[in-house]
Amino acid sequence: MTMQLIKTLFKSTPHLENGVYIQSVDSCYENQNQTNDAFSEKWKSLHQSEHDREDSWKVMQFEWYLKLYGYESEEILKQYIQSRKIILDAGCGLGYKAAWFSELAPDSLIICMDFSDSIFEAAKRYENRRNMVFVKGDIANTCFSDRAFDMISCDQVLHHTESPPATLKEFTRITKETGILNTYVYAKKALPRELLDDHFRKASKEFSHDEVWALSEQLTQLGKTLSDLNITIEIPDIPTLGIKGGSQDLQRFIYWNFIKCFWNKNIGWDDSVSANFDWYSPSNAFRYNREEFLLMCEEAGWSNSFLHSEEACWSGCFSKKTEEV
Repeated sequence: MTMQLIKTLFKSTPHLENGVYIQSVDSCYENQNQTNDAFSEKWKSLHQSEHDREDSWKVMQFEWYLKLYGYESEEILKQYIQSRKIILDAGCGLGYKAAWFSELAPDSLIICMDFSDSIFEAAKRYENRRNMVFVKGDIANTCFSDRAFDMISCDQVLHHTESPPATLKEFTRITKETGILNTYVYAKKALPRELLDDHFRKASKEFSHDEVWALSEQLTQLGKTLSDLNITIEIPDIPTLGIKGGSQDLQRFIYWNFIKCFWNKNIGWDDSVSANFDWYSPSNAFRYNREEFLLMCEEAGWSNSFLHSEEACWSGCFSKKTEEV
């Protein structure tokens, strides 16, 4: 990719450090800085194989991405993003999804942006990818020019920004009129779970990394212990608390309604612990119901074309709303 094309993306080109353009290193918001630090800790602790396709958790994420945003196959995603010249992976973490995009669309330019120090690991790992550019900074307040991008992928990150509505408006500014946005937010859970989650959002700022890792291991063990019991119970509907009735596995009942004690035997102990750390460590982790998610996007200038829902999340593909004359 030509340096001239890259320069046109920035309002003013940031300085380059270890293969990363540095837009900003800190936020003016305490919660955002704590969230950035939490993810820097998480990503540096996560084991990666030499090749991305050898990591089962990455392959699972690739497959889930297709489902979240309405692509029936990897081939369909490939055809779609090849038609997009410049793509932003907003909140790229370790960069493996951006690298996936770069493989599928080798003639497209993939901008990888993250506020955590994981961006340096991504730049090192993928330094030989000619169509990937790495930027450290705030996806809610970017250094990019107006209407710079044909596509933004903000997968499992929007809710970790200081103000998701403001972040969506920034995406509107930097996306072309024909651009699209793939994004995802956490779904609201039952009231007891929401109250406990809010407690941990505040408490996590006072915990050390070691304390959060220890908590994550304890909750993983709790989840495994409950799962190993293999007990199914009948639950009455309790609408006031947002608790759904029916025949439910004991571990899942406690998980969805009271406390996140994630355990998945298919991905194993370490990745299950990491999933619990991912939930309890960041201060910023907003949750939404369907109406709130769609309204937030609409008010920021985005029109929904595909919507996906699971108990854990809402995700969708959006296009920029046509301005009324």
